[in-house]
Amino acid sequence: MNLMGRYAAANHELIHKHIAKKVGARPILEIENHHNFAWKERHVVNGHEREVIVHRKGATPAGKGVLGIIPGSMASPGFVVRGKGKPESLNSASHGAGRVMSRSKALQSFTWSGTKKLLAERGVELLSAGLDEVPGVYKDIHSVMAAQTDLVDVIGRFDPKIVKMCPPGERAED
Repeated sequence: MNLMGRYAAANHELIHKHIAKKVGARPILEIENHHNFAWKERHVVNGHEREVIVHRKGATPAGKGVLGIIPGSMASPGFVVRGKGKPESLNSASHGAGRVMSRSKALQSFTWSGTKKLLAERGVELLSAGLDEVPGVYKDIHSVMAAQTDLVDVIGRFDPKIVKMCPPGERAED
């Protein structure tokens, strides 16, 4: 399990390095905390501190001072956050806006015409994505962030400008 975590971190580092080089940028801060993963941690359970496995499916680490990224959708902002380390949440926060419908329901419910118009209005260039990832399948990120102010502090915001997601017809990793 730890090996896979290091593998994910190394992949993220390479992806970020290649993107920065391609766009001629120099990162000022690197944040890496993979989600949908399990960590061996110490937590108080039933009044006793124990070593436990914490599986954060749809969640991200938010221990005290831990930096993270909570994305919205391809058309809504994402946030750089600093965890507050709340034991009640196992030092976790949401890892994104969260879906309001399944992937299969999304494929039946949306077309590209409305989505492409919305993306154009917001100045977002779409390189690839499936209909199961359009903005309408996600909760409002501002409501999600408001619901977890006790878990994280927002220290930055970023708005999507170029979006590259799993191409149509390919299986997403989630």
